[in-house]
This record gives sequence, C-alpha cells and structure tokens, in this order.
Amino acid sequence: MKLAILSGKGGTGKSSIAASIAVMFSKKEKIIAVDCDVDAPNLGLILGGRFKWKRIKTNEKAFLIKEMCVRCGRCYEVCNFGAIKWSVGKKPVFDKMLCDGCGACQLVCDVNAIELRHVFNARIGVGKSRYGFHIVSGQLEMGESGSGKIVSVVKEEAYKIAEREGIENIIIDSSAGIGCPVIASVKDADVGIVVTEPTPSAFEGLKRSSEVLQHFGIPYGIVINKYDINAKVLKGIEMFAKEQDIPVIGKIPYDEDFVKALVELKPIVTYKDSFKQVFEDILDKLSNFNV
Repeated sequence: MKLAILSGKGGTGKSSIAASIAVMFSKKEKIIAVDCDVDAPNLGLILGGRFKWKRIKTNEKAFLIKEMCVRCGRCYEVCNFGAIKWSVGKKPVFDKMLCDGCGACQLVCDVNAIELRHVFNARIGVGKSRYGFHIVSGQLEMGESGSGKIVSVVKEEAYKIAEREGIENIIIDSSAGIGCPVIASVKDADVGIVVTEPTPSAFEGLKRSSEVLQHFGIPYGIVINKYDINAKVLKGIEMFAKEQDIPVIGKIPYDEDFVKALVELKPIVTYKDSFKQVFEDILDKLSNFNV
C-alpha cells in the first residue's frame, strides 16, 4: 500500500502525524517512510536516524560557449527570468541562480553558442529511523528549483528499496499545498490522508487537497488535528466531509505535549501513551479502504 499524507496548508501537523502513523504501522507490518517535502524535509528529524546522502541532477541550466558567441544579444531579449545580463558589444553573462532552464535562449541562438547542461540541484538521503524502518528523504539545494522532479527521484529510490527488501507499505509525507511536489508525491498513491485543523485557512486547504486526490481517483480520509479549538469551523469541516462522502478517520485533540514531543524530536505516540489508541483507531479505519 502506498499511503500519501498531505495537507492544503502548512502548519496543520501533517509531518508530526505522518511520523506517528509510520511508527504505529511499523509495529504491525514492514514499512518504508518517504519524506517528499523536499523544500523543507523534517520527517527524519522526528523519526531520528542517520542518512547517507548523494547529490543528484534533475535540472538544466543554460551555459554560454564564449568562443562561439557573436554578441548579438538575442538571448538577452528572450530571457523572461532576468538571468542574462548584456550590454551592446559585450558577451552576455548568465546568472545560474536565476536561470530556469527553459531553453529559450538556446532556441534563438543562431550560432549554437548556448547549451543546456544538467546541474546538481538536490540531494537524496537514505537511512534507518530509530524505530528500525527505512527513511528516504530529498532536499533541494539552496536557491535551486525543480522540486517536483526531485520528489519523483526520491520515490523511485524508495520503491527500489521496498522491492529489494519485500516491503509492501510505503508512507509518503508530502509537502503542504497543492503544487508540483504534491502532485508528484500523491499521483500514484493507493490511498490518501488529508490532515486539516478547524481554522478557515486549513479548511480551504482541505478543499484544495480534496480536489487533487479526486482528480487522481485516490480514495482518502480526513484527519482533523486540534479538532477542539474551534467548534464552528469543525462543524463546517464535518458537513463538508459528509456532503463529499469523505470519511473522517481521526480527530486529534489539542495537547501541549505535542509541542513538547517535537522539542524532544519524538513522535507523540512515543511521548504520551494516550495517543497510541488515537493512532490505532486511524489505522483501523484506514484498513477499511481495502487497498
């Protein structure tokens, strides 16, 4: 089973909940946890463990072949990202931090003085959590782009380990929102969990996440974190779930021990025993999806 955990906005407790789900799941079956929030990965912090990292190339950047350049400035004229600086009579200067690798400059260069090259833009880490299961994580390098591609490479690495070691259950911690990395995280999932909370912004995020999962035909349930902080918005979320025929598979109360657990870099289920049953119930309801 490939389980994708997502939320339409940041700060709902998605990664904390994903960590506890992974720990509780691992007590029953072999799993591998995958941190696909490559812009700001933190699942490994909560689950512990050491990683072996390797740098990867998933992006292209434009490079100038200076000896072939005729100083025409056409590349400068078509660059929509401000990545090329040029003055009449001089050769252009390419800013790799601003280049998006779109290839427009290469396309208009009549003398083939520009080429696109793959560049290092991220790294992948493979390790084991302090709870004994594998974690695969990706991290975008500073100032780089291409997070959706990196997520795909991270998942491929996780799938290889899962196949090699006979692991059937993959827990995917997506990034927040509904952008490229989220699409890459969830597109082949068997089942999803949308983590939300009873605030107006998180409620809207839930609606956006629901549209993404429905687009890909992925069955999913809702987990409402800090469900007791706003009764009015909670009622709205529950009405939305009922209207859309989406099961609410978990309601987690507000508890300051969640923060204390994070400070100690621990999943809440290993910090406070009363939360074990909460997550057991989530896993039981998840099993009803029959995937």
